[in-house]
Amino acid sequence: MPYDKNLDKELFGETAEFETTKVKVTVMCYNEGMKKLQLSRENLNPNNGEYSFSKLGRLTKDEVEKVLPLMQKAIENM
Repeated sequence: MPYDKNLDKELFGETAEFETTKVKVTVMCYNEGMKKLQLSRENLNPNNGEYSFSKLGRLTKDEVEKVLPLMQKAIENM
């Protein structure tokens, strides 16, 4: 069965913003299935001032300190 964006529901979402990046914490549910926590990163493009998706990879201590409370809030929505 191919992925259908219309079946993917965001139940919770908050973003931690930094100088040149954002980390978004969401709780997603696909096709009324299991609720799952998702972390994603967007980096600022200095040429056009827009954010674009990037691999999350590793987090700095500052990022962890801001993202961890958002993850705790997300758990309440799971």
